[in-house]
Amino acid sequence: MFAGGWWFSLVHMNWLFKEEPSSYSFHQFTKDGSTSWAGVRNPLAQKHLRSVKKGDRVFFYHTGSEKAVVGIAKATSDAYPDPHDKTGKLAVVDIAPVQALKRPVTLAEIKASKAFAEFPLTRLPRLSVMPVSDAEWKEIERMART
Repeated sequence: MFAGGWWFSLVHMNWLFKEEPSSYSFHQFTKDGSTSWAGVRNPLAQKHLRSVKKGDRVFFYHTGSEKAVVGIAKATSDAYPDPHDKTGKLAVVDIAPVQALKRPVTLAEIKASKAFAEFPLTRLPRLSVMPVSDAEWKEIERMART
């Protein structure tokens, strides 16, 4: 009864979405107020994206020269088929900004912490959508406050 029970829908996941700030920055995202997260091509990243549910929390990560978690967003829809993908294989999800982090948390800081030994960001650096455990989420939030 647990899997698929009524409480199951109350459980939310945490994610990290990566983007090059010169393509789409957290600042621009905040100005826009929402976006459809599209353009993900990697099969594993697509698998993760298809698992996103409305209400899930999302860290917004700037790639490129910044390499840092810079903000928090939330999923405002479940993943759904990408309307621009003629193959029907790709998914997208709608997200909205929640807040910028008080201080960006850099990849170097994350790699230096033993709390992130199993974090996909440290093991699969090219993956653009990845899960974040509750413990990892709390640690990144703590690091952003210091």
